[in-house]
Amino acid sequence: MTPPPSVGVVIATRGRRPKSLRAATLAAVRQDYPGAVRVVVVADGGHELVVTVAGQLAGIVSETGADLRVLPNEGRPGLPGARNTGIAALHTDLVAFCDDDDEWLPGKLAAQAAALAGSPAAEFASCGIEVEYGTRRTVRLAGTDTITPAHLMRSRMVMVHSSTFMFRREAALRVDESAPGGQNEDWDFALRAAKRHPIAHVDQPLVRVHWGVSDYIAQWADRIAGLQWMLARHQELAVDPRGAARIYGQLAFAHAALGHRREACRWALRASAARLAEPRAALALIVAAGLVSAHTVLHRLHTWGRGI
Repeated sequence: MTPPPSVGVVIATRGRRPKSLRAATLAAVRQDYPGAVRVVVVADGGHELVVTVAGQLAGIVSETGADLRVLPNEGRPGLPGARNTGIAALHTDLVAFCDDDDEWLPGKLAAQAAALAGSPAAEFASCGIEVEYGTRRTVRLAGTDTITPAHLMRSRMVMVHSSTFMFRREAALRVDESAPGGQNEDWDFALRAAKRHPIAHVDQPLVRVHWGVSDYIAQWADRIAGLQWMLARHQELAVDPRGAARIYGQLAFAHAALGHRREACRWALRASAARLAEPRAALALIVAAGLVSAHTVLHRLHTWGRGI
């Protein structure tokens, strides 16, 4: 009988959320999976941070018997470099990502490994998520068991989240470290994978994703750069009217949040021209006019398990 594929888990961290990191690591090593599971936690910040993170995770190996290592980021500083460091350090059949503030739910690894086994040509798997914001949890599903490039061009597909990623190591997939501020590297990664072969998607909420507004707001400039980077890399994103309108609306909203009224109006007009009913265009104009804050809009959207 063929043994189940081994799984390597990459958790990138800057050590700022020790309790969340410990919870994410425990959720990974406690998966009820019959194959070997190896976890590398990549500290993005030098040797001193490696020592700090190792201390934060002290006891997990003795408690669980886990195959766990803490490594320094040997790539470009930032999330993409840290993830690539983890991929390079693993020699498992499959590789999976988890953010340091998210948690895998029981059965995640087994379900995705089964999905890949059932679709031998597939190189990549994702799954549904449960968004936790404050005291509220919202399930986000794709409504399909296959994710194509068309899906990811028309919508960001929030459930195709980096903490759901599992892929065959032999596919030699790497995260693009040129992503500005690490923005949209996960969307780019999934889109490139889907172009090679449709993604095998397990449409069950198997990852709990924790959202906050404060971190989001601090990164508006990076988000603008990240969206423009995606448009330059994947020019087909501007072809689908609905997908293009979504991106233009996001650019409009980000500029509005930064107080760039002229740019916000320009992108809002482009969004409306691509799709008259694009809601982000209207939200951007409302924020640009000072009628409501970007924080308030995001808070309401996150309460419903939605983003901008």
